[in-house]
Amino acid sequence: MARPGATTGIPHGEGTTLDENRIAQNLACVEKHFHSEAENEVAAALELYTDDIVWEAPALNGLNRSYSGKDEVAKNYHELWASMRDVKFTFLQRFATDDRVVDDSRVTFEVIRDGYWHFPVGSKVEMRLVHIFEMRDGKIARELVYDMGRRV
Repeated sequence: MARPGATTGIPHGEGTTLDENRIAQNLACVEKHFHSEAENEVAAALELYTDDIVWEAPALNGLNRSYSGKDEVAKNYHELWASMRDVKFTFLQRFATDDRVVDDSRVTFEVIRDGYWHFPVGSKVEMRLVHIFEMRDGKIARELVYDMGRRV
């Protein structure tokens, strides 16, 4: 284990190295984020964001929406969790650098409310979900969500 402030010595671009402590901090933040989501604890999830958070799901055949700031992101999360039930995540892989965390997961759920998803109410959905978290000072500054779902 490296001492605080030490780097891994792993090359990361010309003349730089990765910081193990920052990477561990970023991974821990994202783990807490997913735990908060799983427990539908929106307030706890919001504490892990910077004040100027940008949440974006740019896939044209997916959610295709964007929100800025904690208030807009909170509203989005409340609508998201009110739209589904029986949510189950299967984490496939997660890795990080000094300023990014990438998470690849599968999620299944049932749609219970119109308006959020492009699937009708009652649909059981299986989705590949890839997140790219841009990190700043140990918090999530931008969350890019790539959702690729289908009815099962």
